Amino acid sequence: MRFYVTLSLLLSLIVVPFAAAENTALVPIPRPDQVWNNKGGETWMGRHEAIKATRSKKDVDLIFVGDSITHGWDTTGTGTKIWQQVYEPFNAVNMGFGGDRTEHVLWRFNDGELDGISPKVAVVMIGTNNWRANTFQEIAEGVEAVCEGLRTRLPKTKILLLAIFPRVSSDPWAGANVVMANRLIEKLDDGKWINFLDIGSTYRDKKGRLPQTIMPDGLHPNEAGYEIWAEAIRPKLSELMGVDVPKYKRGR
Repeated sequence: MRFYVTLSLLLSLIVVPFAAAENTALVPIPRPDQVWNNKGGETWMGRHEAIKATRSKKDVDLIFVGDSITHGWDTTGTGTKIWQQVYEPFNAVNMGFGGDRTEHVLWRFNDGELDGISPKVAVVMIGTNNWRANTFQEIAEGVEAVCEGLRTRLPKTKILLLAIFPRVSSDPWAGANVVMANRLIEKLDDGKWINFLDIGSTYRDKKGRLPQTIMPDGLHPNEAGYEIWAEAIRPKLSELMGVDVPKYKRGR
């Protein structure tokens, strides 16, 4: 009997730490040392403060929340022309930060990035950078926390929640974690406040591959990729915005 009691105590010491492990995707943290190689070296904190300052300059009708894929709509990517033509007329604010995970977005929300604005729609795609540190369940919990953060601070704002984009990686867990996380994220759709949309298939060819002509590095769209993104979300975004979001016209 003494042996079994001792064994039980030892097992409890082993199991409890794992059971009590914290989901890091839910713990808000900043990235104050991050500097991007664009426009002379944009800093993470500088971008964050600039976004906070927009609330005093104009009425914001649309925000995009995410990581480098979203960041690429303006200063770090090739979606700038499309952003300027399609989204800037809605006083859109790009809250995409290269390299961010869900916990970084939560910190930005806590530090006032959403204060003073009341956009009609928030387009959200986040979680791809969590794949290495978190399980797919934890990633989905992090995405849910981001949506809850938006709902709490922006009660009138509708969310267009995008599935995490497909990705090509030498580590098979990268793509697998994203796929499995999306299956859970999809369940957040309530048809009213959160509207889930998976546009990943629009990037794949007939054989299910991600062409380098659209995603050269297997993760980030080029200009053609951003054009596909804009058109893929346009019908649903128009519905949620209550106005027709224009189609991108090249050469304008």
